[in-house]
Amino acid sequence: MTSSSWQRRQALPEPERGEDAFTLGRRLNALRKARHLTLAAVADAVGVAPSQLSLIENGKREAKLATVQALARHYGVSLEELLAGPTSRRTQLEIELEAYMRSPLATSRGLPPIRVGPRTPTEVLESMVALHREVLRLSEQHVATPEEARRANTVLRGQMHDRGNYYGELEAKASELLAGIRHDGGPAGTKEVNALVRHLGFTIRHVDDLPHSTRSVIDLRNHRIYLARQASTVGHDQRSVLLQALGHHVLGHTPPADYAEFLAQRVETNYLAGAITLPESGVVDLLRAGAAERDLAVDTIKEAYHVSWETAAHRVTNLATKHLGIPVHFAKVHDTGTVYKAYENDGTLFPMDPTGAIEGQPVCRQWASRQVFERGVPDEPFHQYTDTPAGTYWDTVRVERAPGGRYSLSLGTDFVNAKWFRGRDTRVRAKSTCPDEACCRRPPADLLAAWGGHVWPSARARTHMMAALPPGAFPGVDETEVYTFLQAHEADA
Repeated sequence: MTSSSWQRRQALPEPERGEDAFTLGRRLNALRKARHLTLAAVADAVGVAPSQLSLIENGKREAKLATVQALARHYGVSLEELLAGPTSRRTQLEIELEAYMRSPLATSRGLPPIRVGPRTPTEVLESMVALHREVLRLSEQHVATPEEARRANTVLRGQMHDRGNYYGELEAKASELLAGIRHDGGPAGTKEVNALVRHLGFTIRHVDDLPHSTRSVIDLRNHRIYLARQASTVGHDQRSVLLQALGHHVLGHTPPADYAEFLAQRVETNYLAGAITLPESGVVDLLRAGAAERDLAVDTIKEAYHVSWETAAHRVTNLATKHLGIPVHFAKVHDTGTVYKAYENDGTLFPMDPTGAIEGQPVCRQWASRQVFERGVPDEPFHQYTDTPAGTYWDTVRVERAPGGRYSLSLGTDFVNAKWFRGRDTRVRAKSTCPDEACCRRPPADLLAAWGGHVWPSARARTHMMAALPPGAFPGVDETEVYTFLQAHEADA
């Protein structure tokens, strides 16, 4: 993400020229009325026609700079004061209501604008503004459908592809944070992460009643980070949980406006956590040393930085293309054959649905990420070359066990660049013609002849794929539970 994505996207659209004219007009109108002056008197004093001044005050005509300067002098205010903001509560309401009524949200909801005049009661303005605010709030908390989530994932994956999965601004932020605790560039362990927490002015509190829908909770009022006392039970390295929580703070994240922004923020915090735990300079040195020996391996990084194989593999996708010019792909695939997450910038043709989404799609049976379950030996590295319509690819694969089943984790590259990696000498080779259905999605002719039309399997419904995503600024988080938790711990010493 660019640095601008670290700031919350504005709830209202960027001001257009017409909206600027209206805002200035309302301020000029308020100043004139506060001084009990008529349109004719002010128009004569600054050398414009009364009708022209009326159009300016109503936002229907943009005033020339010379006219604005003349009006500011006549009202006895500086140009900066005139442009700084509303002069009264009513003027604020008029400007805010006008912005809401002109917004795409109001148009899309079919909300008709009302004409605001000097006789419009202030109570009516307050009521209208409150209603528009509520419409905006509800729109931000709309229920995201699985299709919306998949489309958001597709857009985000395209952005990652375009930049080679390298976020220079986040690498720089990680370096800045590590320099703040005088870190020497080696692995950032628990001691260093705790030092970073203190450096940023927070304290860590381990509790037994952390809200069930959260991995951590940051109390910005009291500068506390709450974690579950038994952090290992949630299946995450405490360093990552802490760093991801801090990431939202140091990157200036605010409640996401939609699911796409939620995903973007999650990518940013995950990336920053990885960049702190595995600093760029050290990992790049290992990658270059491995390539020089034609022994580049994820395991080398895993062992050097004491992280999971998956975390180390993600870091390779961040840095290999940027610093070594090696295109790569990564996939996490369930033992049922469905993609959990994936990334590529080497031309690998992952299966996708009509929206372009990869998640939830079945991977070819011939690919290494599925062959590992049939050919691989548990707990040992598995390597394979796969001939595909897009070219030949090499993969190194590991299998991990999780509460939801077994997952294969594969990192690979094209045939030309396989020469840099450990395991390139494998003799395991497969051929895939997917997306041709004859490859692995259509039953072999003999089985089809024997059983076609004589079976009716009852499919296991994957309800999580059909259910709408939980509403709210943070999908899946029970805000009432979080606020109740913080209230209960407010007085903690």
